Amino acid sequence: MTRLYRGLGVALGLLTLASDAAWPQNAPAGDVANGKRVYLAVGCFTCHGRAGQGGAFNYPAPALAQTRLPVEAFKIYVRAGPNEMPAYAESVLSDQDATDIYAFLRSLPGRRPAKDFPLLN
Repeated sequence: MTRLYRGLGVALGLLTLASDAAWPQNAPAGDVANGKRVYLAVGCFTCHGRAGQGGAFNYPAPALAQTRLPVEAFKIYVRAGPNEMPAYAESVLSDQDATDIYAFLRSLPGRRPAKDFPLLN
């Protein structure tokens, strides 16, 4: 039960952080290639997809491509592991590796709008 409340608290905090507030654009640079390697190595793709498109493992996992979270909020999320997501301690996933994953996710194209799919129009 404590994990549930902690996960809800983290999720609410991150929703607040991810609102349309202005964020400084001077996030630490990450290595996209290493971010992809680490993303695959630690198993993020099993729930969030190889291209960060989201998916469903035990529950709907959010899309991460083109995440709007600032890098610091992303690291908090990764460390807390809300819901069924495992928490990644710094001993398992360094801050630099988390920043690299963030850079990889920001480099992905993200979801295309429905109007781009002829079958849906």
